[in-house]
Amino acid sequence: MKRFHAHIAVDDLEASIRFYSAVFGVPPTVAKPDYAKWMIEDPRINFAISNRSAKTGLDHLGFQVDSDEELNELRQKVANAEIAALDQPLSECCYARSDKYWITDPQGIAWETYHTLGAVEIYGMDMPKAAEPVAERAACCAPKPNLIKATPKRASCC
Repeated sequence: MKRFHAHIAVDDLEASIRFYSAVFGVPPTVAKPDYAKWMIEDPRINFAISNRSAKTGLDHLGFQVDSDEELNELRQKVANAEIAALDQPLSECCYARSDKYWITDPQGIAWETYHTLGAVEIYGMDMPKAAEPVAERAACCAPKPNLIKATPKRASCC
């Protein structure tokens, strides 16, 4: 079964943890000095926040799946639609080891689709805190948007 995933970069992690704990009615499932995550069942969502010197606001969206079969099925849909994707097998990010792939929508928003394989003790191998200037950073452990390209934009009216 799929679970919607949203990750938001925040300025004040403690205040945000208090706020979202009140909104969701439960404390975070995972709480670290720079990260928190709620695994909510109704609605089924994986909601994460972090304070890692990134620009505040929406970091990335995605889908968490429960099996390799579901991951492969969604990955095939992306391939069939000829949307470029970046595969990251056995990635270590956001205190988890996962098989994942990334796509970027036409607006430049990173979308992560992944199957979590286990926990790790560090935030991410690919993106240590403050390792890059804020302007150069992308989503959690996502590639920079120019590394993966979505289908070309079409001209529209109105």
